[in-house]
Amino acid sequence: EVQLVESGGGLVQPGGSLRLSCVASGFIFSNHPMRWVRQAPGKGLEWVSFIDSSGGITTYADSVKGRFTISRDNAKNTLYLQMNSLKPEDTAVYYCMYGVIRGQGTQVTVSS
Repeated sequence: EVQLVESGGGLVQPGGSLRLSCVASGFIFSNHPMRWVRQAPGKGLEWVSFIDSSGGITTYADSVKGRFTISRDNAKNTLYLQMNSLKPEDTAVYYCMYGVIRGQGTQVTVSS
């Protein structure tokens, strides 16, 4: 059974940083690309970032480019999202995704 468990969210002031983690199990993590998506209150899912299986290719939504960094540790079956210079509009539940499967999400709230 595929499982994705996100963590690392919380309340942070504008300009602050957070590092999200996603521990994967139930599939060969190192063979597959992964994504981060988010869902703000009252809105649909928004793609945030993509990473290929080796970590050599990464892409970002324009809204987070230059502020967020996606990475992975295939030895630990873990996906990361380093989020810097956070803005109130980054407030959302963040999910990691394997194909169409996502975890339970972790809440990020950016507010003063």
